[in-house]
Amino acid sequence: MGVSTVIAVGIAALVIIAIFQTARIVPQKQVFIIERLGKYSSTLDAGFHILIPFLDKVAYKHSLKEVAVDVPAQTCITKDNIAVEVDGVLYMQVMDAKKASYGIEDYLFASSQLAQTTMRSEIGKLELDRTFEEREAINAAIISAVDKASDPWGVKITRYEIKNITPPQTVRDALEKQMRAEREKRAAIAESEGQRQSKINIAEGERQQAIALSEGEKQKRINEAEGRAKEIELVSIATAEGIRKIAETINEPGGNDAVNLRVAEQYIKEFGNLAKESNTIIIPSTLSDVAGMVGSLTSLIKTTGKASD
Repeated sequence: MGVSTVIAVGIAALVIIAIFQTARIVPQKQVFIIERLGKYSSTLDAGFHILIPFLDKVAYKHSLKEVAVDVPAQTCITKDNIAVEVDGVLYMQVMDAKKASYGIEDYLFASSQLAQTTMRSEIGKLELDRTFEEREAINAAIISAVDKASDPWGVKITRYEIKNITPPQTVRDALEKQMRAEREKRAAIAESEGQRQSKINIAEGERQQAIALSEGEKQKRINEAEGRAKEIELVSIATAEGIRKIAETINEPGGNDAVNLRVAEQYIKEFGNLAKESNTIIIPSTLSDVAGMVGSLTSLIKTTGKASD
């Protein structure tokens, strides 16, 4: 192998190495910070790029995706002097890669530390009972504080979420007793309300039943009264019609004899009934009294018949 061949192979190898050293492919949602001779030169977006050999180098690589940073648990003192452990999750996104590279050494660590200090400050403004209720307000305060501080770093704070608020065991026991007592109180109230409503329903049912019974009794009496009135009316009509028929019959030929015969029969029949019901029998002193009684009754019937005419 000649000297020229060795030189050619060496040059080819240098070219290949230079290409590998200078060619860069930036993935989607990432940016590369290029420094030339140790000074910021440019920001490479997604795609294929060629650098100047031995002059340019990739100094920083940043992801433009939203990232979640775990904020470690820390002890915070509430307004009523109770120590609680609070942890959370911080969501952020790089908006300016140059500021994120040169504005701060480690923006992830700095954001997490700032979130912790802000959390301690916000928890210290609240009593223990309100810390559970004001989670949204605490989250909003931490986002506002960290986002304002991270603006020079080229980072945008999008969200912060408190994961756990853990009070001491003694406080948890006291809260558990309080919640148990509150549940028992609500159960007792609900039971008493149910009994009250049940009694009201029963009383209302009895009242409706009494009203229905009284209305039924009232209608029954009205119907009975109307029935008796109708009965009396019909009896009176029938009696008047019978009297009128008797009066008409008396005035006809032979009517007087028929009436005498009928009166005599009834007179004798009643004496017979009286004899069956009592041991004492009252009879006229003479038989002529029977005829006299019949005559008197006949005269009365005649008078009544004429009066009706």
